[in-house]
Amino acid sequence: QVQLVESGGGLVQAGGSLRLSCATSASIFSVNRLGWYRQAPGKQRELVATITSGTRTNYADSVKGRFTISRDNAKNTGYLQMNSLKPEDTAVYYCNAAKINWRGVTEYEYWGQGTQVTVSS
Repeated sequence: QVQLVESGGGLVQAGGSLRLSCATSASIFSVNRLGWYRQAPGKQRELVATITSGTRTNYADSVKGRFTISRDNAKNTGYLQMNSLKPEDTAVYYCNAAKINWRGVTEYEYWGQGTQVTVSS
């Protein structure tokens, strides 16, 4: 049973920073991609950033240059460093761990419970 636990959310002023953490029981042998998604009130869940076991990263255009995704394989933990935060970044942020096959198809995935990020203006 793979479990993901997010932490690090909170209230921050515009222009400030937060670092989210995702502790997972999954290893690099069971999953090969970690990702962060977010969902704001009244909006659909959207991709924020992903990182593969090969350290390839992908970011949503809205966060490029401000957010950095990383991982620590020894700790089975992923991170999302968020700088220059804006009120529009306010959302519940979810961690995702997935096994992606060679065709790019998700074989299985796991989700965390989410952590609230609120950015005040």
